[in-house]
Amino acid sequence: MEQSTGQGAQPPAKKAAVEVTLRRFTLADVDAMMAWASDPLAAAPCRWEPYTSTEPLLAFLRDAVLPHPWFRAICLAGDDRPVGAISVSPTDDGCRAELGYVLARAHWGKGVATAAVRRAVAQVFGELEGLLRVEALVDVPNAASQRVLEKAGFTREAVLRRYCVLKGNVKDMVIHSFISTDTVLLD
Repeated sequence: MEQSTGQGAQPPAKKAAVEVTLRRFTLADVDAMMAWASDPLAAAPCRWEPYTSTEPLLAFLRDAVLPHPWFRAICLAGDDRPVGAISVSPTDDGCRAELGYVLARAHWGKGVATAAVRRAVAQVFGELEGLLRVEALVDVPNAASQRVLEKAGFTREAVLRRYCVLKGNVKDMVIHSFISTDTVLLD
C-alpha cells in the first residue's frame, strides 16, 4: 500500500464566513419581519405564535421592540433588510441577560445565526453596563440552535428538566452561557 507524500494535495477549502450586521429596528421593517414572524416553523421555538397580519406585528415593533434596551435586526452584509432578529434581555439584577434569536427559514444552515450571535456577544458586554453573563435557553430537541450557540463560543451548562411551559407543552431546556471573560470567536 502506497502512502501519499501530500505533494500537490490541496487542503479542503474553508467555507467563507457569513458577514452580518446588527442594527436597531424601525417601523419600516414590518414587511421584512413578516417573512419569519408569520412562518410556523421559524416561530415554533419562540414564545409567540406566528403572526397572521402586519397590524399586530407593527404594534409589537412599536411597543416592545423599539423601547427594548437591546433588540436588533439581523441583516446580511451589504443589505439593510432584516432576515432575522436577535435580542439580549437583561434580568432585574442587571448582571445577567437572556439571548434570543429568530431567523427567516431561507437563511437556516448557512452560518447566519452563528455570525449574528457572535456579533451580538461582541457588542453587548460593552453596551449593557454591569453585564457579566449572557444565557440562552434552548428546547432539548433543537439541536441546530444548540450548535449555533456552541459554534459562537457559548458553554453548554445543563439540562433544566421540566423547566418551562412553551405553547402549552412542558419543556426540558438546555442552558448555555457566555460570560464576560470568555473569548468572542469572530471570523
